[in-house]
Amino acid sequence: MGIKSLGIRVLEQEDSRHKKIRYRSADPDLCRFDDSVPTLLQRIYAGRGVTRQDELNLALTELPPPDQLLGIEEALTLLTEALSENLSILVVGDFDADGATSTALSVLALRSMGHQRVDFLVPDRFQYGYGLTPEIVALASQQQPDLLITVDNGISSNAGVDAARALGMRVLITDHHLPGAELPEADAIVNPHQSGCLFVGKNLAGVGVIFYVMSALRSRLRDSGWFADRGLEQPNMARWLDLVALGTVADVVPLDKINRVLVSQGLARMRAGQMRPGIQALLELANRDHRRLVAADLGFAIGPRLNAAGRLEDMTIGINCLLADDVARARELALQLDELNRDRRIIEADMQREALAIIQELHLDEESMAWGLCLLDVEWHQGVVGLLASRLKERFHRPVIVFAQGQNGELKGSARSIPGLHIRDVLDTIATEYPGMIDKFGGHAMAAGLSLSAREFADFSVAFDTEVRRLLTASELQAEIIVDGELLSEEMNLLVAQQLRDGGPWGQHFPEPGFYGEFDIIEHRIVAEKHLKMTLSLPASGSDKGYIDAIAFGAVDKHDVSDLPRRMEMIYRLDVNEFRGRQSAQLLVDQLLIPEKSLSHE
Repeated sequence: MGIKSLGIRVLEQEDSRHKKIRYRSADPDLCRFDDSVPTLLQRIYAGRGVTRQDELNLALTELPPPDQLLGIEEALTLLTEALSENLSILVVGDFDADGATSTALSVLALRSMGHQRVDFLVPDRFQYGYGLTPEIVALASQQQPDLLITVDNGISSNAGVDAARALGMRVLITDHHLPGAELPEADAIVNPHQSGCLFVGKNLAGVGVIFYVMSALRSRLRDSGWFADRGLEQPNMARWLDLVALGTVADVVPLDKINRVLVSQGLARMRAGQMRPGIQALLELANRDHRRLVAADLGFAIGPRLNAAGRLEDMTIGINCLLADDVARARELALQLDELNRDRRIIEADMQREALAIIQELHLDEESMAWGLCLLDVEWHQGVVGLLASRLKERFHRPVIVFAQGQNGELKGSARSIPGLHIRDVLDTIATEYPGMIDKFGGHAMAAGLSLSAREFADFSVAFDTEVRRLLTASELQAEIIVDGELLSEEMNLLVAQQLRDGGPWGQHFPEPGFYGEFDIIEHRIVAEKHLKMTLSLPASGSDKGYIDAIAFGAVDKHDVSDLPRRMEMIYRLDVNEFRGRQSAQLLVDQLLIPEKSLSHE
């Protein structure tokens, strides 16, 4: 098996912008795999920087120990004292899937270790915003906790930590977001991004960080005789890897070796039917067979349903779904999440139409559009602006911040970036150069959140565009599609599709294999009003001419499919389709590249 490698192909679209299709380079001479790895997969792995057999070992024994996590000893001291003294613990989570899984794992792990005085609190994003704010501390104080544990937040909560300690609470921060110049005065902080932290797992999601902390706590308690002295069964931390896998994939953190181990092991347990009842219920509602589960199912089917609670109402629904031991209760809560997700889709679709209308009314084409695009509509839903920012970023290939109305004249913004621009650093620079312009901000390289006064919106928009123009070049606003070359006709079969499917987990920075191809369209039809179903003719192989089914999800909203040309170029993935118990290979078409819009090739 082999992939055609043709360098860089440049397609000049009718909007005068260029889309580059780049083929990943892979030197087979660098590969050190045995014969158990198909040649095609060897080249795909090499294109992602994996060239040795041992790098494919995703056993739990491959995980590095927690010893080099800065702050882990202080964290374990706090936790062991809380358990031995039966102190009240309150977990303060975040309102996304990573925060929900982190919260659920914390509560379940502590309870399994014999501690029952543990509860959780997740902020209402619309009333309190993100993180351990003084307002959240005031709310938490009503439960009179002795120890606050933040999960997936807290690293920027300086004022909140001060408020908690002033009320006599101890604070343990576990987080994975980038810290600011000054750390909170917490009793302990575990965050691999802390300065001086030697732990190699810099890409852990929030749920990965708390998994490490709870695993270290389990080991500390075991070594001290805690479980034996109390007649408790020592918990197997692997039982919560389903939560770790879900939170890791849903938070779109890079799938480095450590995260691939965590996700792979979590998926293996789920495929074996070993998962929380809430996750099982969500899978059923999404019509996903747990026996064939892949990482994409977590990211595109389960994660959005869980996130819908935090976007539209209260993530408490999602956390309780994950915590539920009763199957009937789990299904009841999962149904609520599914209904919220349906509502979210409607709201998001309306906001997309309104955003595009704003851009059209301003007569912005892609030449005159801001390099750093800011959009505001006071009627937009605060919980959905992040999704809208992502859609606009993908459509126009530039950093985007979408704002909605918050409380007391405050705007809440959600930012998404493109490769080459660290969005949190941009916000940090603006906050430094224009003191008082931004009230609060935080996030990662590719996504961030912020709040500012409505009167600052116009000036901030200019400052954001100016800083983006300073950091980017015009060529970086040209979308680049990176694929793994072209598949041969004889490779487009069920065996290869299954090998690619099983070769993951695929995800952020370890993307699912994608390919370029040119096909004759034998027939096509629209299904479910917005998807394009096609039968394609494969290039002739000998005297035979093969055919393969293909589907382009959402194509009706992106293209005029009423009069498709007979022959088209496509960017696609090879996948396994199962229909009425029969499996077959099919192409999942990510992009249709219509020939008459292609003016030149290089």
